[in-house]
This record gives sequence, C-alpha cells and structure tokens, in this order.
Amino acid sequence: MLDRRTFLTVCSSFGLTTTLLPGVLWAMADDKGKVTRDMIDHAAKIADVVIADEYKDAMLDSLNGLPNDFETVYALHIPNQVAPAIVFDPVPSGMKLSTVRSPMKISVAPNVTRAPKNLEDVAFYSVRQLAELVRTRKVSSTALTEMYIARLKRYDPTLKFVITLTEERAKAKAKEADAEIAKGKYRGPLHGLPWGAKDLLAVKGYRTTWGAGGFEQQTIDEDAAVVQRLDKAGAVLVAKLTLGALAQGDRWFGGMTRNPWNNKQGSSGSSAGSASATAAGCVAFAIGSETLGSIASPSTRCGTTGLRPTFGLVPRTGAMALSWTMDKLGPLCRAVEDCAIVLSAIYGPDGHDRSVQNAAFNWDATLDWRKLRVGYLKTDFEPQPPPQPEPPKDAKEPTAEEKKKRDEENAQREAGRARAQYERNFTDAALARLRAMGINLIPVEMPKYPWGAMRNILLAEAAAAFDDLTRSGKDKLLTQQSRNDWPNTFRIARFIPAVEYIQANRARTMAMDAMTKIFDEVDVIVAPSFSTQLVITNLTGHPAVILPNGVRGDDAPKPQFANGELQPGGPGTTTSLTFLGQLYGEAKMLALAKAYQDATGFHLIHPKLEG
Repeated sequence: MLDRRTFLTVCSSFGLTTTLLPGVLWAMADDKGKVTRDMIDHAAKIADVVIADEYKDAMLDSLNGLPNDFETVYALHIPNQVAPAIVFDPVPSGMKLSTVRSPMKISVAPNVTRAPKNLEDVAFYSVRQLAELVRTRKVSSTALTEMYIARLKRYDPTLKFVITLTEERAKAKAKEADAEIAKGKYRGPLHGLPWGAKDLLAVKGYRTTWGAGGFEQQTIDEDAAVVQRLDKAGAVLVAKLTLGALAQGDRWFGGMTRNPWNNKQGSSGSSAGSASATAAGCVAFAIGSETLGSIASPSTRCGTTGLRPTFGLVPRTGAMALSWTMDKLGPLCRAVEDCAIVLSAIYGPDGHDRSVQNAAFNWDATLDWRKLRVGYLKTDFEPQPPPQPEPPKDAKEPTAEEKKKRDEENAQREAGRARAQYERNFTDAALARLRAMGINLIPVEMPKYPWGAMRNILLAEAAAAFDDLTRSGKDKLLTQQSRNDWPNTFRIARFIPAVEYIQANRARTMAMDAMTKIFDEVDVIVAPSFSTQLVITNLTGHPAVILPNGVRGDDAPKPQFANGELQPGGPGTTTSLTFLGQLYGEAKMLALAKAYQDATGFHLIHPKLEG
C-alpha cells in the first residue's frame, strides 16, 4: 500500500503538492480503477495547474495507489457528528474573553393577576410573560403544554411545521414541572414552558430525520446537549420541528413548511418549523440552527426574533453537522429578552464540542444601551439602483421574440426597483427611530474580501459531512434534486481542491482580523438583514439578532411567482432588521435590540390564522 507521505514526496518534486486534485482523478478513473495520462490532463484543468508531459508517467504509479488510502478511511464509517481534528476559533489574537458568570438580570415581572378564561389568549405571550404565569401558578405547565400541543395539531395540516410530536415526553415533563413548582423548587424562567426543537437535534426515544428523504426513520440514542440543558432548566419539549432537507430551505420529505402570515408562501429555512411554529403561537420558543442564513431568513419571513450566537458559544453535540466551522445553534422567539433567557440556559462548554469557548454570557435587562457605540452599514442602507443596460451600438431591429424577452426583463427590473424602493421605507424608518432614541449612528463599511469565494469552505465541509450519501448513491432519495440542491452541490464540492479549501480559510483569517478592527470602533452594528453582512458574519463567527421591523401594507408590491411558487414579500408580510455584535458580545447587542423592540412594538403584531 502506498502511503500518503510517499505520494507527497513524489508529487512535491513536480510542484504539485499544493494544487493537484486527486479526487478528480478518482472520479474519472476507468472501469478498472486506473488513472491514465489523459485523465491527468482533465484533472489538471479543473485544479488550475499545468503539468508537462514528461511528468505524467512518474505520477501514475503514485496516483493509482492513493485510492487505497481513501478506502481505508471510508471503512471507518465515520458518523456525521465526528468533527475534523482542525477546530475553528473565531477569537483574534490578543482578545481576552470574560469567563466570570453573573446571575441573570431579567426585566421586571409583568403584572399577572389571573389566568385568562381562554388559555389560548396567552398563545402569543413572550417567554417572560409565560414564565410569570407559571411561576405564580396562575397557569400550570400541564395546561400550557396541552394548549400548545392542541395548536400544533390544529395548524400543522396547513403550515406543515411538525415532524414528530413528543407528546408523551412532554406531558411527563410538564407534570414533573408542576410538582416541583408546587413544592417551591422553581428552576427559573423556562421552567414548565413548552418548546420545539429543529429536527436536527437528537432526542432519545424519538426519530431524528434531518428533514431528509432516506432518513425518515433514523433514531439517535442520545439527547443533544441543548436538549439536556433545556431539560435541566425545566422546559418542556413538545415537538420536533421541520427543517429543509439536510438544513436547506423549507422543503422536507413531508412537503413545504408555510409562512403563517401568508400560507401560500414557504416559511424559508432551514429553521423552517422553528420559525413558523413560534410565529403561529404554537410553542413558547424554539431552537434552530444557522450555517448561512438559516435563522435569519425564516425569522425575517415569519416575523420571529431569532438569535444567531457567536460561533463557539453553544455546544452542537447531538446536532446534525453541515459545516463544522460555521454551524451555530440558537433560539427563535417572540421577543429579544426571550432569546437572552434561552441563551442563558444553553450556552457554555459541554466537554464534547471542542469549538466551544469558556466565555460568559451575562444577560442584564438594565444595561444602559445609551452608552453603546453603534455603527450602521451606510452603503447597505442606501443601495444605488442598478445601472440601465445600454443598447449595443449599431444594433439591428430586434425580432418579435427578442423584443418580448427584452420587455419582460425590463418589467422584472422595474418591479425589482419598486420593491426595493418600498423596502427602503422600513429601513429608513428604522434609522430614524434609532436616532430619535438618542443614538449617534456611526457609518461603517464591511471589509472588501472575496466573500462569495469563501463559501467553498461550507460546500467542502458539507460534502465531507455527507460523503457517504454521495458515494452510495443514496442522495437520490432526497426530495429536491435541482442544480442548486444538496445532491448536486455535494457532487460539485468533491472537485474543490484541498488546497483551495485551505486558501479560502487563510483568506478567512485575514477577513476576521479586518472585522476585529471594525468592532474595535463600535459595540453593535445595525444592518439590513439581507445585505453583505449575512455571508461575512457567518464566516467570521460574529453574533446577530434578527427582529421584526414592521408589516407590509396593502400598498406593498405584490410578490411574484417563480418556478411555480409565490416569492417572499407582498401585503401583510413581515420585514426585519438585524443587529450585529462583537464576538461573545451578545449582552450588549441584545440590550440595544431590546430597546429598539420596546420602542417599536413590532413583535406584538401576530398573524391571523385560519381555523
């Protein structure tokens, strides 16, 4: 068997150690598993190197020996949750993390005098409000749990946000919570509150499907770390909620999860069910995950308040891995303080996830946000209209078909401009409100790096996480099979050279240092939710909170259909605003976001559900 060191020695003499992509060669090998000289030419083009003819014969023996190494690793049948030995750390050199934990300081208890006659009147209450009802025993956990389970059953046929109800487990936990509270053993503001888990979190005794065809009956015999911590806090798991297949979008093996504000639209994803069920008042809060927009996007679409914590704050043990250097777990709630309360219960090292830092999160609802330095992404808030295409010189008279196509493109361009102008009303109002609150907004700009090219980090890691799916051909079982869906993406990612993956990570290090300089000047940055920051901050590991920023009126441009589906936006749907924080700076970020949320009240508006 040829070992890797010998192979590298052979290739290094040709200057190929850092560029040639062996995987391309194996993909093209003939039916006898042999690599030929012509295959080296084809692989070299993909790997962007030039290999002289006189080198090829010397390479062939070594290259044809490498599959033995690959097969040896394949034979280990590595589980999805096993992370690479290289651990991503977003903390820049010289940064010292605060490790001293202080008691959580939540807001003053709401005035709760009695339980409502109709318990469903509290379905849209915040965690803080529900906690006070349960703490004072105005409402039992059992009654609250039964109410939310009934709502999940009632609205799931329309919204499709449940994969598995954990009803038996929930009723037992609720009964236990009621007994403990009656004896004066109150665990805190999550005690007795029903919640939902994105179905990439393992729960013992229940299936964990990852939303994907081929995994419908998968069971994992453990509770994810986050599930264990919420159990310890006394929270009551009522459902495992939908996610787009393998954490992509809102389509799963049972259909499409819907937006409660307009059920003709998808909920977006991939934390599809977590956002939809929370927005529909069917759980007190939910846990989702984000790799590249999977909390931000459904929170925007469904009008929830979503928190994407700093990378390395919440352990992912027992959660499906998509990208070991980008995956984050976080809460989707109805209010900013809800997110802070949930985060307080789930963060910190667990002894298994090696990426988790021993950093403290100390929520203080009384923190003076007026003293914070607040930046805003000036360019992203003031986008320039796209330039009009100039007609080619000496252009011939277009044919009828060409004219029709041009008119359609012009109409789409005009519709896009109208939508952008309408959306500006919300972002302009947000900046005006912040200034009215006495905040001096400091213009900042995100650093200029090839952010799109760095997405190859995610793609390569995702392909590795589901390598067996691709090699076995079981990827055909996934519901979505278009060019933009995971099966095709995983195949393409196998052609990303290992060196280019490393180069992208080196660029990532430079970008992280550039972001550190920006956050040396400000504590929090206000941003549009779908601007350049979304990719940037997911790569650099910075936290974000996404909160409702108003509801589009009847004068909003109507959403368009594309590929047979109604696109986002339109009358009666929600918009959002994002606050970005320093690494492990969630407390300051959430304090400012709460102040804005309290000043606007957009989180108090709820969808009108049928049934």
